[in-house]
Amino acid sequence: MTVETPRERRPITSYTQIDLSDWEFWARPMAEREHAFELLRERDTPVFFAEPELSFAPKGEGYHAIVRHADIVEISRNPDVFCSGDGGATNIADMPPEFAEYFGSMINMDDPRHARLRRIVSRAFTPKMIQKFEEDVQSAAVRIVDDLLETGPGCDFVTEVAARLPLKIICDMMGIPEKDYRFVFDRSNIILGASDPEYVPSGDMDTVVAAMLNAGLELQQLVHDLAGHRAEHPTGDLTSALVSANIDGERLTPQELGSFFILLVVAGNETTRNAISQGLLLLTRNPGEKARWLADVDGHAPKAVEEIVRLASPVNYMRRKVTRDFEMNGTLYRKGEKAVLYYWSANRDRAVFADPYRFDITRDPNPHVGFGGPGPHFCLGAHLARREITVMFRELLQRVPGIEAGHPKRLFSSFINGVKHLPCDF
Repeated sequence: MTVETPRERRPITSYTQIDLSDWEFWARPMAEREHAFELLRERDTPVFFAEPELSFAPKGEGYHAIVRHADIVEISRNPDVFCSGDGGATNIADMPPEFAEYFGSMINMDDPRHARLRRIVSRAFTPKMIQKFEEDVQSAAVRIVDDLLETGPGCDFVTEVAARLPLKIICDMMGIPEKDYRFVFDRSNIILGASDPEYVPSGDMDTVVAAMLNAGLELQQLVHDLAGHRAEHPTGDLTSALVSANIDGERLTPQELGSFFILLVVAGNETTRNAISQGLLLLTRNPGEKARWLADVDGHAPKAVEEIVRLASPVNYMRRKVTRDFEMNGTLYRKGEKAVLYYWSANRDRAVFADPYRFDITRDPNPHVGFGGPGPHFCLGAHLARREITVMFRELLQRVPGIEAGHPKRLFSSFINGVKHLPCDF
């Protein structure tokens, strides 16, 4: 999986030069990738790509690259036709059974099983618990900025600020003790960053797969141990609520609890930290918008946060599989074919967003799909993510208004639009 940057890369001038399954494409500079997706969006119909070669999964026949906003919205609204559970939503290739054991949570399910699991999990997010974690977000953000001011400029914004807030909130919600924060952080990095040599040094595919499975096993064991203790000694945390949740006689199985925890710490931690990191980048590169936000921090926050999520688009794509022949917007999707929904591309669609590459903290309307498209798989944690981003930037803008980002070190991944490291100054 490791890609060596070529000395000379051929510029992309036609959609025929684009291969989204080629790892080298995802090593290209962001401007080149933006141009490539522009070319794909200009096509009348989605381009069909061959699947990547993977040692741990059979190679399928290929996939439609869904890059336009209208197509992604319509597919998301038709989960009975475009399903998530047949082979999984988070991989282009069909997920092997051993992956499903650790990474088979709601995101890779269809109704009625998806609805059952989401119903049980949603009941654990009571108004009392929501109020508590909103209060926790505020106090955590204050402490993080306190530490930032004490540390001084020159630190890594990702590890010292952006990653700390969602990691603490997710772990506190589940009842994971502070001594295990780093353990959770490192394992989630491996699961979503296994293709990056910083997290899995060997580029050998078998090593990468083993590292991901081991990280999933370790996280699942952590929550299983905690759940066993909470069954006998319940507290007010989410693990206690999930262990005891009983909706019409339904409970989470130990495997479902473990998979949900992995989804929570990976999706709720990695994605929000990337949105916060890229938010600082956007403000640094757009000083006029930063000045506008500084003039009314609370007033501009709701729209500014949505604009950060739109342009950050932390999750590049999700996959669906076609359950029956279906015609949509002039394209016939046949039963068994795959469709990969590129949210990052949809959020830059000129048909929906005027001047889509411009960062506009007053953009309205802003129907981005940064939390997924409409339908049953819309992000369960969207409210929490919005709250964390809002509070973090309120603290930064009010207490460290001069903070600026340096050059980002981006995650090498086709799935996550991530920032690994980001120097900051103030």
